[in-house]
Amino acid sequence: MTDINASTPLDAKVAHSAGLMSGMLEMYPPQRIAVAWTGGKDSTVVLALWREVLKNKGKEASLVLVPQALSIDTGIKFPEVMAFRDLTALKWGVDVKVLRPDIDLASYPVAEDPVKCCAELKIKPLQKAIEEFEIDLLITGIRRDEHPSRAGRRYMEVRDDPDHTLLNPILEWTEMDIWSFITMHQIPHCELYDQGYRSLGCKPCTVKGGEGERAGRSSEKERNLEQLTSMGYF
Repeated sequence: MTDINASTPLDAKVAHSAGLMSGMLEMYPPQRIAVAWTGGKDSTVVLALWREVLKNKGKEASLVLVPQALSIDTGIKFPEVMAFRDLTALKWGVDVKVLRPDIDLASYPVAEDPVKCCAELKIKPLQKAIEEFEIDLLITGIRRDEHPSRAGRRYMEVRDDPDHTLLNPILEWTEMDIWSFITMHQIPHCELYDQGYRSLGCKPCTVKGGEGERAGRSSEKERNLEQLTSMGYF
């Protein structure tokens, strides 16, 4: 990726997002910070920015700071997303902690109750990992405009059970901003986007296309996204 301070139409948003991340290094040691990396376009952009922030910080201190990421593998994700994550992590030198639910999916009623399913396959592994890996700050790729329940989200959110803080540095970005940034800085993205998907979740709850960015997601899950957030999802 080119310098995050380069002059582009996204300069103000990019500088603001990078500034928020850089400021976190004054509050938390880098080994206690992780990006919530889904393998999707938004969190990949966040990870790219975070890598650049760490690179710049490392130069100042003559250190190599390795970006850390938490990635939830529910067991029913698109294999293309998981392959993209693994290949990109290798190329970028990211320390990825892959989180998996302690559930036998062969006998699990996948997606029958989307809230319960997300809680058990995503939220519980995430909460366990935050505690296990002693993560104080989790950086997300959520945006205000992608869902009504996220319109009022703040840049920093303190959470408990377990205790940690969320940083949401690209809240003001739009879907167009994301793709413009990816194009300008040649950020890799999962091949499924080129096939017509606009938002990538688990396979049973994701289809191509739709009028809205998340129209391809499970409608029941989307109706309950605010509840899932209150339960510990980002």
